[in-house]
Amino acid sequence: MIISQTPLRVSFAGGGTDFSDYYERNEGLVVSTAIDKFAYVVVKERFDDAIYLNYMKKEICDEVDEVQHDLIREAMRLSGVDRGVEITLLSDIPSEGAGLGSSSSFTVGLLNALYTYQGMQVPAERLAEEACTIEIERLGKPIGKQDQYIAAFGGLRSFTFQRDGRVETELLTISSLRIRELEMRLRLYFTGRTRSADAILEEQKEKIDERMAELDAIKQLAVELRRNLEEDQIEQLGEILHANWTLKRKLASAISDGPIEEMYERARSHGALGGKVCGAGGGGFLLVYTPAEKQDQLSRGMEEYRLMPFRSERDGSKVIFNYRRDVWK
Repeated sequence: MIISQTPLRVSFAGGGTDFSDYYERNEGLVVSTAIDKFAYVVVKERFDDAIYLNYMKKEICDEVDEVQHDLIREAMRLSGVDRGVEITLLSDIPSEGAGLGSSSSFTVGLLNALYTYQGMQVPAERLAEEACTIEIERLGKPIGKQDQYIAAFGGLRSFTFQRDGRVETELLTISSLRIRELEMRLRLYFTGRTRSADAILEEQKEKIDERMAELDAIKQLAVELRRNLEEDQIEQLGEILHANWTLKRKLASAISDGPIEEMYERARSHGALGGKVCGAGGGGFLLVYTPAEKQDQLSRGMEEYRLMPFRSERDGSKVIFNYRRDVWK
């Protein structure tokens, strides 16, 4: 039995510049952090050759081609595991539409668990690249590359998406004290609904040409934030989040709406300096940054919304349980 644990993520700035339509012309840059909320994948050998799958549904298949769950099917194909396994997916939060990158975390975690099941140790870069291959190339999802890379590498990082498709990763060296301060000033509030990101992201992808000015500005915010964090400064994050959200809302029509704007303005009126809806927008979680002296005020103003406490997560995808015997079939 193999169990992989893969972190979800919160992106601070630069989202949208990780689409190939953008970075192939102007390079992209994203600053994000892995968080201590996880996607878990359990892979267990079976006595027979059947494939058993457990997630929100249950599948029993004889062949990989029969698997309906597209991420599991493609991860099995790519990794070479094609029979005699039971695979279970678990998550700390709703696994779809939360805006915390769960789809990519599951893809990375599936690959990690399936390779380990075969006795292979695969580096984070390969896990990220192959997860991108599955989601973007094989399944044609209208997404960028940031989620797969932060899930594989973990930590507080910047990612530069180069014109030739390569990705440069940098672990931002911020002190432990400042990390703790940052965690205290950041809060995640559930909007009360999840959503399918595909339609929003498809529209965003189609509008990249006409939104290049906004995306250029979003990239510059990520550059500024990376510089601030490298200098161990976190005070500007609230303003950067607010500027990023102001620009992000222009990328597609369904990123925000009346209830989301009301929620965001409520947070701002109770001490938050800035924030953004995580992921594609339209629902999921609202991230806000609030100075320490305004935390109580924010708590009172946002008491009707569900708070999800979180901390940054140092590690990327890893195997937390490995009881592997020689395959005797």
